[in-house]
Amino acid sequence: RVNAEAAESWVLVGHELFDLIRRSLSLSEQTGGAFDITYDSIGQFYDFNKRARPSPEQVAVGLVAVDYRHVQLDSDKSAAHFSHSGVRINLGGIAKGYAIEGVIGLLRDAGVRHALANAGGDTRVLGDRIGLPWVVGIRDPDDEMSIVTRLEIEDVAISTSGDYEQFFMEEGVRYHHIINPSTGSSAGALRSVTIIGPDATLTDGLSTSVFVMGLDAGMRLIESIPKYSAIIIDENKNAHFSSGVN
Repeated sequence: RVNAEAAESWVLVGHELFDLIRRSLSLSEQTGGAFDITYDSIGQFYDFNKRARPSPEQVAVGLVAVDYRHVQLDSDKSAAHFSHSGVRINLGGIAKGYAIEGVIGLLRDAGVRHALANAGGDTRVLGDRIGLPWVVGIRDPDDEMSIVTRLEIEDVAISTSGDYEQFFMEEGVRYHHIINPSTGSSAGALRSVTIIGPDATLTDGLSTSVFVMGLDAGMRLIESIPKYSAIIIDENKNAHFSSGVN
């Protein structure tokens, strides 16, 4: 309903959706627009099952609508509005992390001390694995059976964004689902980004953001955020570790 009506009028939204949009816009500001839920103004024209991508004309029109500042929120009414026609939002780059963080919160409130919640490339662990650390692997982008590195974690979230889950090849070019909001094209130069930190909502959003920003800018961002760290695999499949990774 938000995508269908918010450009015409204010749309009432539930508390959780309002909070998720609010947090998304905050992350957009923090990343200089590298994370932008309005990317779907162009992203809607991709269909990876049908190997379809937007035409140059669709990109040109869609880019005008891609700007997180087009999304307005009214906290008193719990309502959202788009200030530009053609805007569409997609919360896929942050919603799974938000969901599993919520699950862990419910379990913690119920007295659970050890748990793991997973949704796709996002995992949130509560406590340790009853005296042992949780062990997670970061896969080779080209071989799901091969592990680049393993991490021992406790009471943190870990999120990975990669170019290998939803993609197609065309004339030697990989088109994948992580869209650079400034170009409307698949973000290049990296193969995967893994973020580790205390909040799954933020690790989820940051993994997408850093993928779009690239190695150097992405690492600078992560180094500026306390308690968060990154493992970045570049286009040559070299692994780069932020200072917070053990």
